[in-house]
Amino acid sequence: MAPTVLGIDSSTQSTKALLVDAETGRVLDERRAAHPAGTEVDPRAWLVAVDEAAGPLLEQADAVAVGGQQHGMVLLDEHGEVVRDALLWNDTRSAPQAATLVDELGGPAACAEAIGSVMVASFTASKLRWVAENEPASAARAARVLLPHDYVSWHLAAHGTEPFTDRGDASGTGYFATASSDWDRELLIRALGHDADLPRLPSAPGEAMAATASGAPIGAGTGDNMAAALGLSLGPGDVSVSIGTSGVCAMVSDARPADASGTVTGFADATGRFLPMTTTINAAKILDFGRALLGVDHDEFARLALASVPGAHGLTLLPYFDGERTPNRPDARATLHGLSTASSREDIARACVEGLLCSLADGIAPLEADSGRAPERIILIGGAAQSAAVRALAPAVFGRDVTLAPTGEYVALGAARQAAWALAATAEPPTWSLEGFETLHAAPTPDVLDAYQQLKARTEGWS
Repeated sequence: MAPTVLGIDSSTQSTKALLVDAETGRVLDERRAAHPAGTEVDPRAWLVAVDEAAGPLLEQADAVAVGGQQHGMVLLDEHGEVVRDALLWNDTRSAPQAATLVDELGGPAACAEAIGSVMVASFTASKLRWVAENEPASAARAARVLLPHDYVSWHLAAHGTEPFTDRGDASGTGYFATASSDWDRELLIRALGHDADLPRLPSAPGEAMAATASGAPIGAGTGDNMAAALGLSLGPGDVSVSIGTSGVCAMVSDARPADASGTVTGFADATGRFLPMTTTINAAKILDFGRALLGVDHDEFARLALASVPGAHGLTLLPYFDGERTPNRPDARATLHGLSTASSREDIARACVEGLLCSLADGIAPLEADSGRAPERIILIGGAAQSAAVRALAPAVFGRDVTLAPTGEYVALGAARQAAWALAATAEPPTWSLEGFETLHAAPTPDVLDAYQQLKARTEGWS
């Protein structure tokens, strides 16, 4: 009988657990449990959720690994008890502290050289500095700092296990040096005000870091974006474009990124390579805005968009509804340009879809420039990738063929692949043949992206 592995995705909203055939990658069973809402959450709720979702599958698994939301700050005292609620990646209260830490490191270029990225509020170090400045008693009690996936992995491990993590998730903390692939204690102390225990790092990718109470190996786990790349079997030069609440463009690279502009975050991946990323705040919500404005459902909205023409008869949407991260315009708002009495419902729908895709093209371009190479493949994933209009127009706006991935839980699948890797104890992860990928073709529409770029240039500095 073929071995089975358990991959767990402990995301912002829920825990998803997949029981997977270790040899083929075929999903055998799936369970999930919800997480509390908010940007500040008691991390013990994640343990309740993982017990509910993964518990019934755990006894069937020969190995397990966890992918989790990046950057979250879990503080534990000397007895392993939670000091305060975890601050999650989307809690932005520490933006001033992030800016201060960047200045203390000598500016953006020095910060990028030290940690691979220019620190922003999502990074764990900025949250530690916020706690040190605003809750000094909590900071003083903090004897150990973990990331969300570390905390869940530790819960699954046999009693007496020391916490562990991987370089991929660690690279989003702000106190991990991507050049040496090791913790930078000086940066931790600078952020928290004192030293603290940090989780063990693997000596090699794919290493089993612990075991469950029943003896099943536990992989190091990783961040959600790194797990998704592993689940998709991305190789060097491949770019994944995820269209969910946010838009995430990630490119597997052999070279260590250090973008001083802050546009590209220079994360490590789960295989010993790197995973430079760009992120947009506005993604699927752009389509939701258009649907609400026109009073239609998803299918009708897509039909309207495809009934218009490239460029929507001169209508261009710059979709910075809630500010933007790529480019860095936190105070910006959306701009709909070119509206006239001749503009139709079809044109408005088309402008929304093209605006979304142009903003994602803005995320792909810096990855291409940073790596010095054109993407080998652009792989489209995420909920909004199910839109017929997005599928039809993505290759036109991007100016190249796009690969549509089948619907799946790729973070949990990537964690399962890492678990299979730990079980096999091989130098490379197992090769799984994923089925259902589709190549999307369309004639390029460069004028659409040109109009978008011109509008972006004209509105720079607006709020």
